Amino acid sequence: MAQYDSFDDDDLEIDEDTQKDRYLTFRIASEEYGVEIRHITEIVGVQKITEVPDTESYLKGVINLRGKIIPVMDVRLRFGMAAIDYGDRTCIIVVDVNGTSIGLIVDEVLEVVNIPALNVSEPPRTSKGSSSRYIQGMGKIGASVKILLNIEQLVNEEDLVAVLDIA
Repeated sequence: MAQYDSFDDDDLEIDEDTQKDRYLTFRIASEEYGVEIRHITEIVGVQKITEVPDTESYLKGVINLRGKIIPVMDVRLRFGMAAIDYGDRTCIIVVDVNGTSIGLIVDEVLEVVNIPALNVSEPPRTSKGSSSRYIQGMGKIGASVKILLNIEQLVNEEDLVAVLDIA
């Protein structure tokens, strides 16, 4: 067996620092979004989704990922956008939210980017408020802006309860 005597709290801080200010970016429609890399478990292609009755329309169902049942959410539908047919660029981003795995269906995964905190501004205030509640901030990279999502708000408490019932 391997020995881990030399592993200490300082090592954990180094790991956390390497993920600080790093975001996985992806596209939905014409907009680019980002999620903190610390929440990402893996990225997989779209596969057969087993529909589960009596759930919100944006909770598409579940997938079997190497023997583990993972609920999936279509982020387009969560944002109130029109559904589209899934293509070869459509991906499922598996995230961990408070110890629960859930897949997020997005149009296209782009890249991992570094956005320092000083380049993140507050989200704009809107009268609608509904989709803006999912926004953690606006990340500036050169001339472009990425909408940084608050994963805990995107997958809220009711969704986690529904997800746990599904899984």
